[in-house]
This record gives sequence, C-alpha cells and structure tokens, in this order.
Amino acid sequence: MVDWGISMTRDVARQRFREGGGSGAGFVRLVAHTDPVALVGITLSVTLSIVLDLSNAASGVESLLAGLMGITISLLVDSLARAERRFHLRTLLDGPPWLVRTTTDLAGAMREAAEQHAGTRVAVEAQRRYEQYRLEAEQLADGRIIRRGDEDEDLVGATRTCVRRLDGLTNVMPRVSGELSWWRSEIGRRYWEANVEALQRGVQITRVFVYATLTEELSALVEKQRAAGARVGLLPLGVVSPHLHVNLTLWDGSSCWEAHMTAHGEIGENQFSVNRTDVARLTRVFDLCANAATFQD
Repeated sequence: MVDWGISMTRDVARQRFREGGGSGAGFVRLVAHTDPVALVGITLSVTLSIVLDLSNAASGVESLLAGLMGITISLLVDSLARAERRFHLRTLLDGPPWLVRTTTDLAGAMREAAEQHAGTRVAVEAQRRYEQYRLEAEQLADGRIIRRGDEDEDLVGATRTCVRRLDGLTNVMPRVSGELSWWRSEIGRRYWEANVEALQRGVQITRVFVYATLTEELSALVEKQRAAGARVGLLPLGVVSPHLHVNLTLWDGSSCWEAHMTAHGEIGENQFSVNRTDVARLTRVFDLCANAATFQD
C-alpha cells in the first residue's frame, strides 16, 4: 500500500510539474522526490499547530513548537528512509563490474523512454520490455534459463562441457511429425555429435528410450548409440506412471534440461537449470525409469 502511495504521489507531482512550467516548479520537484510519509507528517504537524493555536489549547509559542517538533520528526524519518534506500541500492550494485557499469544506464534509458515519450506506444513498450526483463532476471536468480523450443545452446553446450556423467530420458511417442523426427533434425544431430565427443572424453552416457512401438527405426537408433559407447535402455509405454513421461538430460548430477511439450508432441519450450530442486526432481524421474528399463548388460 505504501509503494502504491509513493508511486501515485510522485506521478501526480511530475504531471503537475510538466503542466505548470516554471511557476512553483521548485516546490513541485521537492514534493515529487519527498517521501509521502514525510509529507503527511509535515501536513499533520502544521494542522496540529494551527488547531492548538485557534482552540487556545496551547499558547502561540507552544503550538509553534509542537508544529516544529512534528516537522523535525517527519524530516528525520524522510532522511532515514532516503539513507536506507541509498544503502540498499549500493548493496545491490556491489556485484560484478558489468552489472555496476550497466545498471544506471539501463535505468536511465527506461526512465527517459517513459517520461520523454509518455502517452505513446514507446512508453508502453518500455514498460512491457522492462517487465519481461524482470521476469527473466528472476528466473536466472532461481538458477533457470528458459528458451524457445528451437534453441539448443544450453542442451548442446552443457553436453560439451560435461566431464563425468550424462543421463538422458527420451519419450518416443506417435505424433504428427513422426516419432524420431527430433533426432533427425539439425538440433538432434548437433546434440548427438556432442554426445559422441563426450563419449570420446570418457563421459559415461546412460539413456532410456520410452516407446509405444519398437519400430525398426528406433531399434537402429538404439544400436547406433550403443555402438558409439552409450548405455541405452528400453522402456515400454505403460510400465511407469504417465507423470514420468518427461524428456530430460542430466549432467554430472549438477545441472539438468527439460523439454516442455506442445499438444502435438513438439518441444515448445526448454528449460536448463542448476536449481537443486529441479535437478533432484529430474534425477528421481530418471532413476525410476532407468530401474524399470531393460539394458543389454
């Protein structure tokens, strides 16, 4: 509620400043940058002083002192609030050099877009983009990167930097584009090339295919991966609970990738994560499927 009041007070003050021009501009600028709590305190203090004087509840000097005391306390509260905000901002900027260099530039650009182009689509778009940036920053703070389904830099990149172990779960289900279309796509080919490079580095790869029908094409893919050195298991559809039907990859037990599927079985969005909760959840899913799968060994 306080944040809403602060925003509303400053917006009104800035609007009056733009409309009023030079007359009273200094006072309006002061109001726009003063904490509303202090403004309310000053107003109440002046009101109290006037009421005490007019009602003869106190002498003129006493009512004046009461008002001055209230104003002093209000200004002290305002000063403490400003100091706390400055300290909080300095704490936030006490980070990587690139963050310190660009934060003020970003804030200045957004403010200029909102104020210089107020009432236009530019200001609306500035707010939308800033809100999108805020949401993405919160995802990063949680240890997650969310991208479109056709972006593979996290999936391929993490595979290329994997050092010990890679675990994967692939659900091969009938769909509009064909059961194994992803492995035949450009992304699938790049991912498999990164798998081969990882195997050559000594990375242990274990992959489970969950399938509805063991087709010749799937059998050929399984044999190809086994021949390259991967440990591949097969799991018929219906053996495990449907909530375990997840396309995922785990690297070294410290990071994971999960595909979010569309209604047509396509990857609409993918998520890379180093969040411990995500890694633990997908590790449990993989272990349950691997324990139920059939391996040649």
